[in-house]
Amino acid sequence: MDATSQELVTRLQDLLTGVRLLKQRRADDRPAVPPGLVGLLRHIDRGTDTGCHARDLAERRRLDPSTVSRAVAALVADGLVDRRTDPEDRRASHLKVTPAGRAALTEAYDWYGGVLARALADWTPAEVAALSAALARLTRDLEVALTRHDNLEDAR
Repeated sequence: MDATSQELVTRLQDLLTGVRLLKQRRADDRPAVPPGLVGLLRHIDRGTDTGCHARDLAERRRLDPSTVSRAVAALVADGLVDRRTDPEDRRASHLKVTPAGRAALTEAYDWYGGVLARALADWTPAEVAALSAALARLTRDLEVALTRHDNLEDAR
């Protein structure tokens, strides 16, 4: 690995540490949504007007179905998600964010937005846009690289 790649790995590790600390601070300050579940709640909310299936959620988030099941159970227990049996497939659950869940999402994004606004206060709009575009590209390219890696592994 060259020096530039090593520096990037270090920066990404630092970023992941920052994100973990951000999530922990959020959980300490405003525990309305269990730690680490804001993203999952957002994905449920993005499903459709009628909600989404847990299996679709696991596929979209690239998580094991049992992990999603436990997370959804916590969201349901906290009254943030409603889970109903799908009338077309009695084995499947239909998930929908409750009004309390939507309010918790709004509050969470307001909180995260405030932290980001403070963190990026000295950045120009162009710098923020460039960071956002670079992160989107990195995410896409990582997914492609991992898919290619998985396909190579499968071919062996």
